[in-house]
Order: sequence, then structure tokens, then C-alpha cells
Amino acid sequence: MAKKKEYFLTQHAKEEAIRRGIPLKLIDEVIQSPEQIVSTYSNRKIYQSRLEFGNKLYLVRIIVEETNPPTVITVYRTSNIKKYWSDEA
Repeated sequence: MAKKKEYFLTQHAKEEAIRRGIPLKLIDEVIQSPEQIVSTYSNRKIYQSRLEFGNKLYLVRIIVEETNPPTVITVYRTSNIKKYWSDEA
């Protein structure tokens, strides 16, 4: 069994998850097993996975500062999957 990835969830990320209707359990699932990890500026990466909410497919994006342990900065979901999905990742 693979070791569970440890991370820190900021208060801002918790508040945004609640406001946007993204369960904290779902954040953990994406962090543990993302469909993609996209590198971005500075020391940040975006962990993302396509997930259903109701009957609609969304892309859940988790912005992570690669510290020790990694820090979740914010989280959101978007229906505009094509805009953010990388075929190269």
C-alpha cells in the first residue's frame, strides 16, 4: 500500500472549498491521486482531476505550494475543462 501524501490545508483553502461546495474528502482524493499535475510559476503546482458534481463534469484544481509538507493554497472547480487540461502533462 502506498504511503499517504501529507499536506497542509490553509484556512483560505478550507473556506474556499466550503464556499464552492467541494468536500474536503475530495481534496484529499485529488492530492493523493491526481489525474494531472501541472507546473506553474514559482514553486507551485496544480493538482487536477475531472470529477462529477451532480450530473455535470468539472475540473477540480488544487493550487499547491511545494513546501515540506506541501501547502494547499486554494481550490476551485471549473466546467471549462478544455482551457486548463493539458495533453502534455
